Amino acid sequence: MHDIKFIRENAGEFDAAMARRGLGAQSPDILKLDEERRAIQTELQTLQNTRNEKSREVGEIKKSGGDAESLMAEVGVLKGQIAEMEEKDRTLGESINQHLAGLPNIMADDVPDGADESENKEIRKEGSPKIPNEQAKEHFDIGEGLGMMDFETAVKMSGSRFVLMHSGLARLERALAQFFLDTHTQDHGYIEVSPPLLVRDETMYGTGQLPKFGEDLFRTTRGDWLVPTAEVPLTNIVAQEIVEDDYLPRRYTAFTPCFRSEAGAAGKDTRGMIRQHQFYKVELVSVTLPEESEAEHERMTDCAETVLKKLELPFRTVVLCSGDTGFGARKTYDIEVWLPGQNTYREISSCSNCWDFQARRMNARFRRKGEKKTEFLHTLNGSGVAVGRALIAVLENYYDPADGGMFVPEALKSYMNGLDKILPQ
Repeated sequence: MHDIKFIRENAGEFDAAMARRGLGAQSPDILKLDEERRAIQTELQTLQNTRNEKSREVGEIKKSGGDAESLMAEVGVLKGQIAEMEEKDRTLGESINQHLAGLPNIMADDVPDGADESENKEIRKEGSPKIPNEQAKEHFDIGEGLGMMDFETAVKMSGSRFVLMHSGLARLERALAQFFLDTHTQDHGYIEVSPPLLVRDETMYGTGQLPKFGEDLFRTTRGDWLVPTAEVPLTNIVAQEIVEDDYLPRRYTAFTPCFRSEAGAAGKDTRGMIRQHQFYKVELVSVTLPEESEAEHERMTDCAETVLKKLELPFRTVVLCSGDTGFGARKTYDIEVWLPGQNTYREISSCSNCWDFQARRMNARFRRKGEKKTEFLHTLNGSGVAVGRALIAVLENYYDPADGGMFVPEALKSYMNGLDKILPQ
């Protein structure tokens, strides 16, 4: 959500920001509605003042024993006019909010311009591939070779884009989640949360999933939404709240299933676990003072990178260009892990600074010590990291061509009861 006052005072700057998103000028339509609403509000105030004055006159006439019938009739007419103007004000307010709610966040000045992901900019790289190309296999071939990854049974039960795993791989998935949670809570200071997985419309609206991305979500028959990421409930912890500045920053993490319809992913990554309707993720969310959010963005990205370093997985970090930056983000870093089977890097974490974009939608504010006025919070979110994709990366990077097994990374052995290797059944 955007600040209408900012648009009034900086219409050209706002339109230039939307142009970076590939949109035409938005301020003319918004300001036209805004001017109409402000004129109505001025007229409404005048009518209310007149009604109040005449109501006082009615009281004085009655008190003195006079006849106030004609004046009361005038007050009745004014009440009807006021009700009509209040309805116009409400309708125009909704129109403005709907327009603003459909517009993406303003990107940071240092976000590189570009049309799509091919123009994202690499900023650092960690590690190097260890598996020779000729020996590399994709995760589904390795998993099925182990006898622990079953897509056919999952299709029988649920349809496409689901998987059933068991034995060593099921335990590995659990181990990864526990390792991520332990690292972020014990080393990085995040508060572990077990949030609801079903949320209301206003909760999805607060983080920007609604109204624009409804087709990407799953909805129950009673109207609740299945969370596409724990970002939704974690960020909404501060919705409709006014917190004191010494409460900040707040850092939350959660391990949850995530549900996505993948409506726009037809034909993409149809084999394997890369793009599924249900997957697991450890999410990171930060709520900060405005002046601290940029530093928090760097910190969050470092936290996500740390778990990959501990797993000794090769990865690179890129800053997304304007054409690839998400709807609610001001700036985003993607961390891409190396997948030998695909001979490429694939996203495993996306860390975004949303500034006050989500906070305005959620009406999430804070108050500085000694001040009465409130300001909007800044919110950030990132994967810390996607568990399914981490499992894919471990499978492919720790694959042993000699026997079809998979070595267990050193960082996970304590979570796997000391197991050194997962072997084919």
